[in-house]
Amino acid sequence: MKKSLLFKMLSLLVVASFALAACGAPAATEAPAATEAPAQPTEAPAMTEAPAATEAPAAGEVALRWRTRPDNQEEIDVYSNISKELDGQLEGISLTYEPGGTEGANYQDQLRSEVAAGTAPDVFWIPGTDVADFATRGLILNMADMAGATEGFSVEDFYPGPMYHLTYNPENGKSGADSGALWGLPRDVSTFALYLNLDLINEAGAPDPRELAKEGKWDWNAFLDVAQKTRALGSDIYGYGASAWWGPYGVWLNASGGGFFTSDRAACALNTKESLAGLDFQRSLYQDYDIATPYGEDPEPPFRAGKVAMFQNGRWATPGVRTVDFNWDVVELPKGPNGTPGNWLFWGAYVVNAKTEHPEEAWKLVQALTTAETQGKVAALGANIPSRVSQEALDAFLTFTPPDNNQAFLNGIADAAKPTAEGPLWAGSWPEFDKIMGPAIQGVLTGATSVEDFGTTICDEANKVFTQ
Repeated sequence: MKKSLLFKMLSLLVVASFALAACGAPAATEAPAATEAPAQPTEAPAMTEAPAATEAPAAGEVALRWRTRPDNQEEIDVYSNISKELDGQLEGISLTYEPGGTEGANYQDQLRSEVAAGTAPDVFWIPGTDVADFATRGLILNMADMAGATEGFSVEDFYPGPMYHLTYNPENGKSGADSGALWGLPRDVSTFALYLNLDLINEAGAPDPRELAKEGKWDWNAFLDVAQKTRALGSDIYGYGASAWWGPYGVWLNASGGGFFTSDRAACALNTKESLAGLDFQRSLYQDYDIATPYGEDPEPPFRAGKVAMFQNGRWATPGVRTVDFNWDVVELPKGPNGTPGNWLFWGAYVVNAKTEHPEEAWKLVQALTTAETQGKVAALGANIPSRVSQEALDAFLTFTPPDNNQAFLNGIADAAKPTAEGPLWAGSWPEFDKIMGPAIQGVLTGATSVEDFGTTICDEANKVFTQ
């Protein structure tokens, strides 16, 4: 936020003129903080610390609010600092960063409600899976015209996977620079890795997963061996932990040669023999081998407390893990029966509230949040991998330590790993699909439902969400 020296002098004179009149007046009562929607039992708790509110904008400045869904307090700090820097750079714009208060689908549900009520931020981040839903509901702005009028802008500066969906126009079925649609710009890309507690692994006498990966021996059997040996250290020590959402359980299906959808993303594929084989292996981690933290409980706190040997999460968990006091690093996911780790190419996008009163300024903010400079700063703080296509950016990413083995993340998104790109359902409703799939998967992993019963009924229900 840039203010002229003249404005500051006038402001001081105004303040001085009211100082005596204000003497003896009682202090104004602060408004109570807004109450956040409670997180579901299977989701991580809401963040407890929010950044201080940005000062009121100067006369003539446009005030913009923006939001992300942080994974932990350290990630909140990353984006708070970025907001402060951009606030000082964007002429005529004042920024307030608001960390989202809930994880998982609740975050998106809250945004949908706020847009309808007219209380949503001007700019906000959403997962790639939800872009189609927000776009077809008319909740986010199509920025194609503004992008077309912006000198130097090109959709080819970003990874093609995310941009295919961000430029998809449901009215003409086209995608790309000339489709007539631009729903947002990708904030980052990411993928899963296993965060390792090297002290537990060494204490258990288990082989180092990083060395096994280098030797080409890091597969499901090797993973299970390390998990079992570390689990044997004590009743409160776990070999593996993963959160309860589609990303973690999806990798086991992908690595078996299955997946959520048919190749055209127009029907359910959860009942194929490959998908069911992957689900059954994951079920065994919880029910047969008892090596995993209880499904539905957040595994990050016990990992950071030194009680979990292998914690599956994305790059976004790095700022928090950097605070631990044990030896740690990361390794790529183990290869499954189909010869790949079954990993994801995660991405999310900054989008503009369809009801914003300041679309031009909001577009400027979206661009500022996705410049190479801003992405480099965020990546250096550990939160993500830049979404701009640049070997220079990837080379720089390798230097952002810890962890030492940053290559594990780049291996996860490499073409050779054949990651499955996160994407919305333009031929159906992803939120509705997820609402059917998630509880059904949870039933299997907690032992309430057999894999066979799951396979018999799941696609009959899930196929109801497809519209084309």
